Amino acid sequence: MTQLIFAIALAYFLDLILGDPQWFPHPVRIIGWLINNIELPLRKLVKYERLSGIIFAFLIAGSTWFITFKAVQWATSFNWLLGFFVSSLLIYTALAVKDLKVESMEVFRALKGGDLIRARKKLSMIVGRDTNDLNEQEVIRAAVETVAENTVDGIISPLFYAFLGGAPLALAYKAVSTLDSMVGYKNKKYLNFGWASAKLDDLANFIPARISALLLPAASFLTGKDGLNSWRVVLRDGGKNPSPNSGIPEAAIAGALKVQLGGLNFYKSLPSAEPLIGDNLNTLKAGHIKESIRISHISSALLLLIGITLVGLFI
Repeated sequence: MTQLIFAIALAYFLDLILGDPQWFPHPVRIIGWLINNIELPLRKLVKYERLSGIIFAFLIAGSTWFITFKAVQWATSFNWLLGFFVSSLLIYTALAVKDLKVESMEVFRALKGGDLIRARKKLSMIVGRDTNDLNEQEVIRAAVETVAENTVDGIISPLFYAFLGGAPLALAYKAVSTLDSMVGYKNKKYLNFGWASAKLDDLANFIPARISALLLPAASFLTGKDGLNSWRVVLRDGGKNPSPNSGIPEAAIAGALKVQLGGLNFYKSLPSAEPLIGDNLNTLKAGHIKESIRISHISSALLLLIGITLVGLFI
């Protein structure tokens, strides 16, 4: 277990320093390739869409866990130190601490430079909604919301699963997350086939999202924001979103910054009214993107410290 603690700590700091270089053969790209190449043959093999989607989701997540487990086992059989570094490297690929900051700060810098068109373009790389017609406040809202949501999806959840089951479980979680982002849509093509992937993602993020309800208010307090209000808004508004998980970190950030998130979004020109979260006490400004990133980073550091402490004491 001591080896696991050091592997996770090394992975975390590697991600802080390196992020996700484009040249690196990231496992998520391999998982995405598997999803693209297995979907059609499986659909043809199993005609009942929901059943084929269930098999598909567990096949991708299960094979990711198995391959990762075997890779770590194989490396460890040669030398424990090699196994340690392979485990660290794989956990590192599951984290997105630096990338979340880098991509969100691109939006922040474009807005600070007065370039709304560039800000929309940079935002379009990290959100699923239409960005071409967004005004400045809508761009800021979208950026803050994606920082909040991805604090769970890209940081808290993979760290949580790394502490529970090392690199295999952390990568299996990333497979589930990738499945949801690729097939978990409620459109004609994926309503039934993607049902299992979407539900599995909801289930995988259920506990981490609720951990964020504790971590984000604490991080807000440590960064000089209103931690008590963050917690109050989580309790009041965290369950408003149709998603069982995404409303919780959004509410925590909204409460900390004393801003209002949610509202009307467009996806492929189709309107989607999201519930309003938080109180409109402060006008959304570009600086709120930076502040939300700071809260996200502190929450990830808190989870790292808590995880190391708990594993060290009780396992």
